[in-house]
Amino acid sequence: MNFHIDAEIVTQPENWLEAARVAPNYADVLPQPGERVAVVGCGTSWFMSMAFASLRESLGLGEADAFTASEMNYERKYDRVIALTRTGTTTETVGVLERLKGSVPTVVITAQTDSPATAAADDAIVLEFCGEQSVVSTRFATSSLALLRAHIGQDLSPISAQAAEMLTIPVDELANVEQISFLGTGWAIAMAFEAALKTRETAQFWAETHPAMDYRHGPISIAQAGRLVWCFGEPPKNLQRDVEATGARFETRDIDPMAHLVLAHRTAAAIARLRGVNPDQPRHLSRSVVLV
Repeated sequence: MNFHIDAEIVTQPENWLEAARVAPNYADVLPQPGERVAVVGCGTSWFMSMAFASLRESLGLGEADAFTASEMNYERKYDRVIALTRTGTTTETVGVLERLKGSVPTVVITAQTDSPATAAADDAIVLEFCGEQSVVSTRFATSSLALLRAHIGQDLSPISAQAAEMLTIPVDELANVEQISFLGTGWAIAMAFEAALKTRETAQFWAETHPAMDYRHGPISIAQAGRLVWCFGEPPKNLQRDVEATGARFETRDIDPMAHLVLAHRTAAAIARLRGVNPDQPRHLSRSVVLV
């Protein structure tokens, strides 16, 4: 059976190139060098916010904080606030935009032209080309990050090519495990959070996230044969050795963490199939959390 998520995963390499192509159109409303910026979102959008904030600071372009929308720090002063919301209807994210209206420039990145978020934000970037039918978000989230990465001068062409290669890698062995711990360092920790969330929500499967350097401070105790430890970015020294000594499998690749995430998305969908779960319709979830 074909699922929407399968088609949405495989278009990511081309979606990222399109996001990079349109990024210059929004240069004036996205963060300028030296500005103090907050980036907000919920769930996957929060993880993309974390990745961008970390990347921007690492390049010396200005201070950047990332918040899940319900925990926005209204006491801290910012020059600009970016909100990510696929549908533009997420209650907490819309609430941030409405509360900040008139006090700080805001821009929302969304896939929906007319929405409460686009009405509340000062400016809107609508990525209609990466809209999704699946409840879970893959290509919208990563395309939003691709647009932001292009804005800060990062070349998406080699990253897209790496992601295209990840579409050809067999995932059977990666999916045939009983548990996955996703790890990362720096901005790649956000990719680990996203990979674990996608695995939990699409497949109802046990997946955890840890900073790679912290993994040996306790979480490694669950590693054993039949389980998988997946590291985004360069693994800390001797981590692979220590994990493999437990009998667990270690997955790592010398590629951009966002490209590596595509392989994790495919693995999550494969696990869902093995478990007889519909990855398009996770239990207890909807396309947007609208609180009433």
